[in-house]
Amino acid sequence: MPSPKPITPAEGTVIVGMSGGVDSAVAALLLRDAGFSVQGLFMSNWDDDDGYCTAAADFQDARRVCEILGLPLHRVSFAKAYRERVFSLFLREYATGRTPNPDVLCNREIKFGICLEYMQRLGADWIATGHYAQVRHGSPCPELLKAADSAKDQSYFLHSVAASALSKTLFPLGQLQKAQVRAMAHAAGLPVFDKPDSTGICFIGERPFQEFLSQHLRTAPGPIETADGRVLGEHAGLALYTLGQRSGLKIGGRAGAAAAPWYVADKVMARNALIVVQDQNHRLLLSDAFSVEQMHWINPGDVADLPLECSVKTRYRQNDLGCVVRAGDDGSWRVALDRPARSVTPGQYAVFYQGARCLGGGIIASRFNSELAPAAGRITYNSLFSVEGS
Repeated sequence: MPSPKPITPAEGTVIVGMSGGVDSAVAALLLRDAGFSVQGLFMSNWDDDDGYCTAAADFQDARRVCEILGLPLHRVSFAKAYRERVFSLFLREYATGRTPNPDVLCNREIKFGICLEYMQRLGADWIATGHYAQVRHGSPCPELLKAADSAKDQSYFLHSVAASALSKTLFPLGQLQKAQVRAMAHAAGLPVFDKPDSTGICFIGERPFQEFLSQHLRTAPGPIETADGRVLGEHAGLALYTLGQRSGLKIGGRAGAAAAPWYVADKVMARNALIVVQDQNHRLLLSDAFSVEQMHWINPGDVADLPLECSVKTRYRQNDLGCVVRAGDDGSWRVALDRPARSVTPGQYAVFYQGARCLGGGIIASRFNSELAPAAGRITYNSLFSVEGS
């Protein structure tokens, strides 16, 4: 894969989104050492002091890094916008039975949306983050590429960022391995060199997830059933489960059932029933096609000639799946997989690639299995389907 064309220091001021972690710290270090005029900006976008959000400690880490590097550090809160543009949709999606990915929305709406605009008002010609991805700048559109470190690649979470934002973005870590990044931080005396990677929901942090959702959603208990209708137990609310889930079901050791794990295979919203199976390759868990809504193509020219043969990820850290993409008559897109895949989940993002280049993606609306009877071939939850870290 050809390396993206480097941007030279003469091309202006860079403001780096400082998370308080090692990745953004090394991104700032590399840009400073390359001769850029660099500033830092720390965002705190969650305003509930509930003991789980680490924004205060993260800011102190970012402040210490900037002091060592000799960089000015700005601080801003987009908490109101985050709740309106990310968290509210996150809750609505869960309420309809889908499983959303807030990190994708956070990148599009906050980090590379209103935060980019704020950085430009501060005088930024470029913005930079510690994401593991690459941008090849050029015309007519910038190209989003996978990172050299395949285990850390975050292009999946960046697929819906506007081309206009990517054209102003630098990813200094795109050609590095994570071990190299930590070694650089250690050599530079940065105190975050061994800080653990952040996990959990973007800006909200790691916390007991079912408990957290239950605080914000109305959930109603209902039956847990096998595919043939046998009741095994009671779930705590359909919104609290996702396809393929095998932990937290509390239905182990049932009489007449094999001593094998149970997997969530479907949700029947009309009956508030959670369907489970014991075979991870059960046909209810498999899909050979699905539909996608709210598609975003980074370069619309990529779909000038259809059908499009490419690859797709239906979840982060999944191997690329061969597929064929066609436009639907209703504004949605139809994706046929080369071979069936497990746990294709409505609400998650399908992200498309040609080799290392990310083409874009959209929200999985419905999943299909051609081996099921025609009436059951389309597996969907309800009619409301219109609706990462660095």
